[in-house]
Amino acid sequence: MKESRSKPNQKANRRSFLRKGVLAVGAATAGAGFLATRLSAVSRGLEEKSGRLTRGDASILRFLAAAEILETDLWQQYNELGGIQDSEVPGGSGSPLYTAALKVLDGDMDQYIHDNTEDELTHEVFINAYLASKGADTADLDRFRTLPSSKATGAQQIGRLTNIMQLTVDTTWWTRYRSRTKNPDFGDTFPQAIPALAAGQHPAIPRSDDDLTPSDHIQAIANTAGFHFGTIEQGGTSLYPSLAQRVTNVEVLRIVLSIGPTEAMHFQTWQDKAGNAPALTDPKDPTLVFPNLNASPLGGEDFQTNLIMPEPVVFLSRQLPACSIVRPTGTKGAAMGALKFLTAMGLFLGQSKEFFGFMTDLAEDADEARRDVE
Repeated sequence: MKESRSKPNQKANRRSFLRKGVLAVGAATAGAGFLATRLSAVSRGLEEKSGRLTRGDASILRFLAAAEILETDLWQQYNELGGIQDSEVPGGSGSPLYTAALKVLDGDMDQYIHDNTEDELTHEVFINAYLASKGADTADLDRFRTLPSSKATGAQQIGRLTNIMQLTVDTTWWTRYRSRTKNPDFGDTFPQAIPALAAGQHPAIPRSDDDLTPSDHIQAIANTAGFHFGTIEQGGTSLYPSLAQRVTNVEVLRIVLSIGPTEAMHFQTWQDKAGNAPALTDPKDPTLVFPNLNASPLGGEDFQTNLIMPEPVVFLSRQLPACSIVRPTGTKGAAMGALKFLTAMGLFLGQSKEFFGFMTDLAEDADEARRDVE
């Protein structure tokens, strides 16, 4: 049950940020935020319209649409400087030195970044269009596009939803997907693959042209991006199956189950590429160290770079045989968990309390969806 709220008219206010219709194809996006102080309302009479969908299904799709809008925003920033700019993903003109550093991880990184960006854009547009087709309110975050762009040559100077220039990157997914004995759904924890990324704040794109040199510095930024790609996409890989367990309508379930696997495809791609990040110390930030994951004191199956398939692990019960699965997939608090996770990495540094309240409310509504209540 929700706790009491401090502003009982907030859901009415939030309605002004939700509208029917499809977001413009140029819209940006990427994660989700959390505010401990709840800003939503108790009154169900002020909630968004669900149209011909159940309240829970509409809430789940609105949260996923918002998450995809946020995700597109971060991927567009990556694509403008390190991907391919074309009519499919317009905006930006590229940064040759940053692109070259990314290509150290894989020669096709610019194409992969472009394709991941396009995928997320289609996800947000489709989900909002589906909501509108059912007479339900859609997600619109345009009001919150207030964060600054990179000043590096090649980036558009427009308002952003996400901040990828001050990241604290959780890389425990690396060891989680290699562990044969631990599953986060059982409360297990995992070591960081790159401990330095989990401390401090690190840019994943050049903040200005000053970040383009020396070579090990721009490579450290590219390495940070490479691991951040995996961090973001493993989150989506878990979020879709987690929320699918709360969906009631078969067609909505089909949407969630059809989009979710593309996130897993993204994740496996980025997990493979992150393993190619060269070992180095950032000359402009000596605390940022990328170790050789295959060498002592690391190494072994939990760190091995060419293990990109999920290792079999305990699932549902420790009495059952190990099984290769996505993890976590526990559904309780899945949306709020995603918001807390993305907020903790600094993705929304600089955003307003209104933004965090808005996203928290969407997550609460998604987590309250029940298959047996609608």
